[in-house]
Parts: sequence; structure tokens; C-alpha cells
Amino acid sequence: MASPQRRSRDQMSAETTARLLAAARRTFAAQGYAASAMDAICAEAGVTRGALYHHFGGKEGLLLAVVHQLDAEISARIAAEDARHADPWQGFRACCRLWLEQARDPEIQRIYLRDAPAVLGQKMRDMDEVKTIGEIRDTLAALMRAGHIRPCDPEALARLINGALVDAALWVAAREDDSSLTKAMAATDLLLDGLEA
Repeated sequence: MASPQRRSRDQMSAETTARLLAAARRTFAAQGYAASAMDAICAEAGVTRGALYHHFGGKEGLLLAVVHQLDAEISARIAAEDARHADPWQGFRACCRLWLEQARDPEIQRIYLRDAPAVLGQKMRDMDEVKTIGEIRDTLAALMRAGHIRPCDPEALARLINGALVDAALWVAAREDDSSLTKAMAATDLLLDGLEA
């Protein structure tokens, strides 16, 4: 059992991490990664630059942690949307539409869709490879087994769908009006219609 002193240190460490993440997320969303100064983030969080290095290794590590936090929130929203649908195929379709809708969120636009891929490069691609493509592949394989969609290699199809959705999300994020979202959703529906068994 941990001592009260150890628990107190762990709690302080968790609080410092949470404050840094919150400050970085606000700053990255408002100013972009390149224009965000570490000293300003630390001042807003009420910690020293040494604390930032201790917990995250530097500004890039802090961005990666913010991206993981955003990714977890996006995943939770998508899982909740999927759970609302008794039909797994309709659930998958709704999740694709929800992903596109999230591209209108300024925080997701700036941090997740623009800055993170540019700054993190391969780390972001690895995260996408392991998590997103794997989840889509497994979902598609289950939909094929259940006869909802036509048979195809689920890995190849997952990569095609993921690539299309990411590119469409970037397009939606780059536009100020909602017409691109409406068009992207209509195109996604048309694309998915072609998979139905």
C-alpha cells in the first residue's frame, strides 16, 4: 500500500499533468502549435518549464499528449453514436458522418487535423495505423460476416474508407461555411451505398 506521502506526490503529479494539458490545449487551439510558447503555456498552468520537460519531454511531447486526449474524446463520441444504433451497418454509417461533423470543431481542426500531422509526422501515422485503421478493419470484417456489405479484403477497404474520410475532413475543416460538410456527407453516403450487400 502506498504511503500518504507517495499518494500526495502522485496526486500533485497528476494535477500538474492535467494543468499543463489544459493550458496547452487552449493555447494550441487559439494560436496554433508553432506560435505557442512553452513559457506562456507553463505560466498559464502555473508550473515551471522543468515540470513540462519532466512530464512530457518538451513541446512536441505535450502536443502528442493533447492529441491522445482529443483522440480519446473523439473515440468516445463515436462509440456512443455506434451504441445508439441496433443495426451495426447503420451504426457504422452514422459514425462516418459523425467523424465528418467533428471536422467543424475549431479545436479538432487546428490541433488534430492540421498541426498534429505536420509536427508529429510518423507518430501520428502510427497512431492512425494501429488504432483507427484496425478498428475500421475489424468492423468491416464483422459487417461482411453478417452479410451487411459485400465481401472484400477488409484491410484494403478500411484504408480506402479511412483515407477518404480523413481527406474529406480536411476539406471540411478548410472551409468556413457548412456546404462542404453537407457535400462530404452526401458523397460518403453514396460511397457506402456501393458497399451494401
